[in-house]
Amino acid sequence: MLIRKMNYLDVDTIVEIEKELFTSPWSRDDLYYEVEKNAFSTILILENDDEIVGYIGMWLLGDQTQITTIGIRKMYQGKGYGKLLMDKCEEITKMQEYPNINLEVRVSNEKAINLYKKCGFKIVATRKNYYQDNHEDAYLMIKEMEGK
Repeated sequence: MLIRKMNYLDVDTIVEIEKELFTSPWSRDDLYYEVEKNAFSTILILENDDEIVGYIGMWLLGDQTQITTIGIRKMYQGKGYGKLLMDKCEEITKMQEYPNINLEVRVSNEKAINLYKKCGFKIVATRKNYYQDNHEDAYLMIKEMEGK
């Protein structure tokens, strides 16, 4: 397994995985912008034998890390790869000396919520009608970094 920074050559594969996993996937243009133009954005790729297994996107905002997206191909889910990427995000957050990591997640996405709780995140708020596609609520989840 290899974790590396995403580059523009990965965009089409990530779009494909986004479409496989999400009802509101990130567009090619959005992902390209995140990789090439957004100075706050870091997207990491998890590879196995040159195949992209998953990815995690985060914004390093000067005082916190916000996870913007995470996806693991369906055939690789349940094998600990999501936790591996979450751990890498935490490592980066600690290196930046940020006090916390936050994210939003659909209230119906029990698999993701369970992963986040396993990684030490807590639900701190509900954002009503957060998702534009179906007006579903989102949980705001935060993990405080130790010693902060």
